[in-house]
Amino acid sequence: MTATTVRALRLADTAEAADLAAFLGRLIRYDRAAAVRLQVGAGAVAVFGRPPALEVLAIRTARLREETAGVRLDVTVSAGELLESIDESTGAFALPAAVTGPPWTGVLPPRGGWRQVPGLPGPAALREAVAAAVAEFRTRDEALPAAHRDRAERDRIGREIWSRTVGDTGLPLRAVHAARSVGFLRPMPENAPVALLRAAAWMRLRTPYGSIAVRETGAGGIGALSVTPT
Repeated sequence: MTATTVRALRLADTAEAADLAAFLGRLIRYDRAAAVRLQVGAGAVAVFGRPPALEVLAIRTARLREETAGVRLDVTVSAGELLESIDESTGAFALPAAVTGPPWTGVLPPRGGWRQVPGLPGPAALREAVAAAVAEFRTRDEALPAAHRDRAERDRIGREIWSRTVGDTGLPLRAVHAARSVGFLRPMPENAPVALLRAAAWMRLRTPYGSIAVRETGAGGIGALSVTPT
């Protein structure tokens, strides 16, 4: 089946549907007009989204029913319309009409070639690091003189804090912040497989609930996504 013949898909179970719906709900909470790119193949769907301002990609995968194993699909759609189409009681969802995606939808991480990067703290330590950074931002914001408490100054403080790296890993703290924001760092079973991976110019924070990918932009570190074909 191709993108022109597929009108609906069914996830492997209702838990997969609920998790995907929760992920989409978090994306549109930050951006009501959010778009997501869907790639379907090998019996699974991967949904790529971009939390605003953090310059990362959030990736949620879900298994499909066996009858969809032959489907191959790559399309960009409205996150809100996709969320509305999900029937959590059956795991089925309809495919919304394709939309013209924002520039980031043309720049996805590689599918293979990933290797693990050592030194990543555990999930609890990552959550603590984000909480400490949020608290620091609020303290510094409150300390600003009224004349300087504007968007530009707040953005400057935010960039300084979220561009810090996690230990010696090179992973920017904003990637961890994004993981927490979209629910990928919520409490998980002990010894859950949380890892940091690298492939070419990309780094990926992987948890049982999804991944956050960020792209390096030269020797200066990890920054905004550049627009190049995948």
